[in-house]
Amino acid sequence: MDEKTTILQEVGAAFRDHGVTAAITALVGGTIALLAAVTRIAFTNDAMLARLDLELAAERDRADRQRAEDRHDDADRLERIEADICAMRDLMFEAFQRGRTD
Repeated sequence: MDEKTTILQEVGAAFRDHGVTAAITALVGGTIALLAAVTRIAFTNDAMLARLDLELAAERDRADRQRAEDRHDDADRLERIEADICAMRDLMFEAFQRGRTD
């Protein structure tokens, strides 16, 4: 066929040359191609969702570990503050006790 023929002209020529057999073959082939494309897209989407689920779980674990570490650091800091407060209270108590006996 020359370069000026369109795909519709080629399909029409094939239909004229081969009749109903070509039409049925084209219909079956097109249906199989469509099913293959839909199946590929569905499995690709499932794979992407599974990967996103894994990444989300990993991110949640990382955030949970970070929160636990932050809580531990805060608890340590609060213990140091409480120890400093107790030490200052004891120091002030001793200073007042010495001031009264002198």
